[in-house]
Amino acid sequence: MPTNKQIHLDNRPQAEATAGNFKLVTTETPALKEGEVLVRHHFLSLDPYMRGRMNDAKSYAAPQPLGQVMQGGTVGEVVESRNPKYQPGDKVVGFGGWQEYSVVAGDQPGALKKVDTTHVPLSHYLGAVGMPGVTAWYGLVKIIEPEAGQTVVVSAASGAVGSALGALAKVRGCRAVGIAGGPEKCRYVTEELGFDACVDYKQHADAASLAKALKEACPDGIDGYFENVGGMVMNAVMLRMNAHGRIALCGMIAGYDGQPIPMAYPQLLLTNRIKLQGFIVSEHMEVWPQALQELGTLVGSGKLRPRESVAQGLESAPEAFLGMLKGRNFGKQLVKLV
Repeated sequence: MPTNKQIHLDNRPQAEATAGNFKLVTTETPALKEGEVLVRHHFLSLDPYMRGRMNDAKSYAAPQPLGQVMQGGTVGEVVESRNPKYQPGDKVVGFGGWQEYSVVAGDQPGALKKVDTTHVPLSHYLGAVGMPGVTAWYGLVKIIEPEAGQTVVVSAASGAVGSALGALAKVRGCRAVGIAGGPEKCRYVTEELGFDACVDYKQHADAASLAKALKEACPDGIDGYFENVGGMVMNAVMLRMNAHGRIALCGMIAGYDGQPIPMAYPQLLLTNRIKLQGFIVSEHMEVWPQALQELGTLVGSGKLRPRESVAQGLESAPEAFLGMLKGRNFGKQLVKLV
């Protein structure tokens, strides 16, 4: 069995996360038991939710344990199997974490899934045709419930979730407007992802200024908003929400370091009778097959062209993760291991 490099959470962040919170470990891979599968990871996923799990605080998921492999999604290849359902060479998606290999109980529900890479690249099963894509689908379809002709806005529009949200909104006949950081990301959002407009939040010092730009991008107001950020961006959007608007609350990256995120205009929730609903996509596994089928079709047909930022080698994961939290990535952040 191969030696296996792993990255553990060594200690918890004090405010901002640093590379010193992580530790590189080399270990021996245990021999397979009956029913188990050895997977060599080709890519591992870096996602904003991981930052919240580094804290020992009450949240929707248990904290990441200290001294154990950082948890996260992986795609790879079966290299050895003692389970008749899996053969060497099978491409699979799982939750193998920040390590080069994982030993998986092949019969455990949801632990491992074979994927077809004929039309969809393997790495996309961690992004557009994976958890981020299903997150976008659920927030749009089940919470925002858009009608053709309505305006839907998403923050972090060039990221893995935001990019999928735009494509899903467009095929439903909506006006899709993104909020992203910097002219290059905004060009990608409109020219490659097909959004109708994109507002660069970095050009605005406060919510009033950003709201003015949103008024130009959304002349008929905002009917649905998919929130990934919080803070000033959310305040600006609140000023442009229409009556009976819907907000799908997915992430609040502005507060991942532990500081409060004040809401400047909570009275608008009442004034505009807004529905605001937080959600965790792993609690809605029943929609995954339907969502993944639509997302796979969008990628395969070229209607969704997701970008990826790829760091090389397991050792690069901590710095790539910290960079993603600061918006340095372009599209889905991955680490390539093979």
